[in-house]
Amino acid sequence: MNLVKYELDRRTPTVITSEAQLEDYTNKLIELQERGRLSAEDKGYVRVLAALIEKYENEKYPIAASSPEEVLRELIEQNGLRQKDLVPLLGTETVVSEIVNGKRRLSVPNMIKLGKRFRVSPAIFLPQTVPTRG
Repeated sequence: MNLVKYELDRRTPTVITSEAQLEDYTNKLIELQERGRLSAEDKGYVRVLAALIEKYENEKYPIAASSPEEVLRELIEQNGLRQKDLVPLLGTETVVSEIVNGKRRLSVPNMIKLGKRFRVSPAIFLPQTVPTRG
């Protein structure tokens, strides 16, 4: 019986310690994601790279907790949109304005719609709490 040994054609990823390594891992992750259909091994490799990248970025560039309306305002700005561009998703200009200004909470269905529109996890629109030190 012939046994075939599977060998990775890439080195084993390690904890990221530099910006150069972060860039290298990010490029590999993008390359793999652009391939489309991945083998089980590639999917595992993608999960490891993503976890290492996330860990490094969270430690190196911590982000303060943001309110859902702050997140939405940032996404609107970064995508060159105006509030009225979200009317087809959220209803009326008044509703959009109230959400953006924190006078109305986002519903779960609206979080899902916005997540799809901006290609982000809907969880980004959940209210965040900042731990207090006692």
